[in-house]
Amino acid sequence: MSTDDTTIVLTDIRAALQASEKEAQQKPAALLVVGGDLNGTLFDLIESTTGVGRNADNSIALEFNGVSRYHFKLHAQGDTHVLEDSGSKNGTYLNNKKVEGNATLAKGDIIKIGSIALKYLPKGDPERLTYDKLNLEANTDKHTGCYNKGYFNNRITLEVNKSKVTGDPLSLIIFDLDHFKKLNDNFGHDAGDYVLKEMAQVIRSNGIREQDVFARYGGEEFVILLPKTNLKQSFEIAERLRKLIENKEFIYDGKRLPVTASIGVADYRQGVNTGTDLFKRADEAVYKSKEGGRNQVQFYRG
Repeated sequence: MSTDDTTIVLTDIRAALQASEKEAQQKPAALLVVGGDLNGTLFDLIESTTGVGRNADNSIALEFNGVSRYHFKLHAQGDTHVLEDSGSKNGTYLNNKKVEGNATLAKGDIIKIGSIALKYLPKGDPERLTYDKLNLEANTDKHTGCYNKGYFNNRITLEVNKSKVTGDPLSLIIFDLDHFKKLNDNFGHDAGDYVLKEMAQVIRSNGIREQDVFARYGGEEFVILLPKTNLKQSFEIAERLRKLIENKEFIYDGKRLPVTASIGVADYRQGVNTGTDLFKRADEAVYKSKEGGRNQVQFYRG
């Protein structure tokens, strides 16, 4: 390699490192789950006071053995956080020492509560970029860029539990692309793959809010979880998405492909005790859309 080539490579490496540092500086402090079912999960610390415990109204809700309903709090203080036990039954441990009173956190500190361990990553820590990437890969459907089924199932359970405690509305939209097998048969699987990817991009760009969870549940079935959204609002959103899909020109190999969706909507209300209950209701509404002639929105009527 010539000296000039070496200089170019070193310049590229420096630029990449500077870009990573700049990206890291934009990241808030976070707790990283170490080990167990949630290993690698990041919880951003964006509130002045973050509550952690089993109850769903905590900022970070953790339903694990040995975790109290309200276990500990983190108070933002300058560039760090102060840890305070909330009168937990089994205690809060910082680096294996039981917390008495308050404790100021430093990079890499390990907080243990019950059967779960949490690593503290301060604001701007470059280490978290690695975990962001791993989280994204673990929770994302590679073809469409949507969240995957596993991530969605965890979130719907969490959001239903939150609504139980807070009384906040919660809605779910499920939709299937109509006659998708026929589209694959007539135009080829590459055309079908194009439709899935393009449709997902259209919805992400035009119909999804920051708090919504848009996921590919399987095949041509997609779900959108809408926190703090009632049935009337979610029905209007679903109808807007239906029109988006119907009016979008899916052109593949010079041909316009026929793409529409059958959509079902349901919300959290009496009779919904779990995420599965909410999913089944929205799924029933999808079936009614298909029975009614497809390319329409129906809501669950209990």
